[in-house]
Amino acid sequence: MPVDATHVGSLPRSQEVVDFLFARERGEDYDPEAFAACMTDAVSDAVRRQVEAGIGIVSDGEMSKISYATYVKDRYTGFGGDSPRNAPADLKLYPTFLDRIAKSGGTPKYARPMCVGEVRSKGQGELDSDIANLRAAMDAHGADRGFMNAASPGVIALFLQNDHYPTRDAYLAALSDAMKTEYETIVAAGLDLQLDCPDLALSRHMLFADLSDEAFLKIAAGHIEALRAALADVPQDRVRLHICWGNYEGPHVCDIGMDKVFDMLMSVPARYVLFETSNPRHGHEWQVFRDRRADIPDDKVLVPGCVDTTTNFVEHPDLVAERLSRFVDLVGSDRVIAGSDCGFGTFAGFGAVDPEIAWAKLATLAEGARRVP
Repeated sequence: MPVDATHVGSLPRSQEVVDFLFARERGEDYDPEAFAACMTDAVSDAVRRQVEAGIGIVSDGEMSKISYATYVKDRYTGFGGDSPRNAPADLKLYPTFLDRIAKSGGTPKYARPMCVGEVRSKGQGELDSDIANLRAAMDAHGADRGFMNAASPGVIALFLQNDHYPTRDAYLAALSDAMKTEYETIVAAGLDLQLDCPDLALSRHMLFADLSDEAFLKIAAGHIEALRAALADVPQDRVRLHICWGNYEGPHVCDIGMDKVFDMLMSVPARYVLFETSNPRHGHEWQVFRDRRADIPDDKVLVPGCVDTTTNFVEHPDLVAERLSRFVDLVGSDRVIAGSDCGFGTFAGFGAVDPEIAWAKLATLAEGARRVP
């Protein structure tokens, strides 16, 4: 059977969308009706372009979110002030490069409050609007299957750090309880749920750089348990999970290896696992899957990233097909979907890839999937 194509979720936003999001982010006055109309139009356009590019499993592009993790501050109580900023360990090793990207505006600016009170939902109104926009766009443009992103408890704890709960585990448990309804609502709407979990890799060299790999893996196991609790009433075959080492151009010499996180990745309560395989630091790690083939559960669907999301090279579709074929040879074409390494609009108004080139990358991803024998 042919290999389908999808991506990690976030897509380029128009300047009008970005202006609305930052007006809300800064607490400025804006017209809520105009905001809603803008988001509806932006989602429709994003779905149309995904369908035209040949993407079979589409998203709303995360149009209404300021970022994939910190959007929760707008939908849940308990957040205020500001969290400490901590550059990834690999960038600290190369301070001249870190200084260069900081001076060039190469780092996104957005609020990252602390958790300062009890985390509770403010209601599902914004989520309901996101779902309605995506469902309407899918109907309008003939997309049969869609997914919606949601932050994992672990990634929320990574970016919005705890200053309220007595322990980190207590904070994770509270986040798990709070996010449970969001996860269930997405699936109940007929969409697949994608959980964004860079905390399972990125946080190793961002928040836990002073720990050993073994100590980090114990912490990450706690993140998985918090996720498992939140997904207790969600069918596993409707869940996608994305792991990554940070969607930025950099040395990445401190990234924990796939060989270290492989067992954890195979244990996640999700049928679909999305992971990086195209960037230069992790392109070789398909070999881990080859060498551990017997340890890949029979119900797992692998979604390797076959286009990079930090450079403006447009990969040749034959290279995409080559990358996919390695995994098809391992588990069969019915258990492989073409994906991207990460998102193209991780933070609103910020992205290394030109928007039109991002769409070209998605088109070459779909074409490469069609070329898999």
